[in-house]
Amino acid sequence: MKRAIFACLGGLMLLLGMIGIVTPLLPTVPFLILAAWCFGKSSPRLEAWMLDHPRFGPSLRRWREQGAIPRRAKWMAVTGMTIGYVLFWTQARPGWMLATAVAVVMLGSAAYVVSRPEPAVTDP
Repeated sequence: MKRAIFACLGGLMLLLGMIGIVTPLLPTVPFLILAAWCFGKSSPRLEAWMLDHPRFGPSLRRWREQGAIPRRAKWMAVTGMTIGYVLFWTQARPGWMLATAVAVVMLGSAAYVVSRPEPAVTDP
């Protein structure tokens, strides 16, 4: 039962990651990291497929081995969060409490991303 739950969660995370590829401001790699983790708990075959994927495998392996995020990905993530917050602020016109809460979460997320080390070795 536990494996089935992790497999379903992995499938959901993979789907969200794939949607993130074509949807502006929706992240891709964090969902893929979660999918690989879930598949690691449920399906070694799917986990291996993700880690060996030509496009996403290197990022997933760097994360697992080094906890590393490339500089370009950091810039893209922080820029996406900034644009997302500006759109939230201008389109939703939230009250100050909600705006502050969302800003705190986004700033915390951005600080975490920026604080991660850069990869020791880059893939070709």
